[in-house]
Amino acid sequence: MHDDAAVMRDLGGPFTRERADAKFDRYTDAFTRNGFTRWAVTGRDGAFLGYTGMMQQGAEHPLGAHADIGWRFIRAAWGHGYASEAAQATLEDGFARCGLREVFAYTSPDNTRSQAVMTRLNLMRDTSRDFTLADTGWHGLVWVARP
Repeated sequence: MHDDAAVMRDLGGPFTRERADAKFDRYTDAFTRNGFTRWAVTGRDGAFLGYTGMMQQGAEHPLGAHADIGWRFIRAAWGHGYASEAAQATLEDGFARCGLREVFAYTSPDNTRSQAVMTRLNLMRDTSRDFTLADTGWHGLVWVARP
């Protein structure tokens, strides 16, 4: 998934194997620390489709410390509703089990597929929280979920 240019377009292109492995290690560590992380999403047949889940961001993030929800799926899984279904389950878990009161979602201005998922999840757009990452120049549009 991380070596597919179309899937990784919003993050600047494909990841090396080392970068993808480091991302996986970060997700594993996040679960140990916070009790939540990104989850693998599989089809009924067990085939890997992608991931969704929440991550805890630190105080150094432009939005300060917060939980964010995210998703990424292989191209063959696009357009089937997997991201919306899995993200809805993620939010329900975050609010019920983890006791979160607010979860951010953000994406680049040109990532209309993720923006459509955010709309289907009834997240509220918050333009006052849009941000740009200083080190990469990546611009994030922000949505907010609350229980």
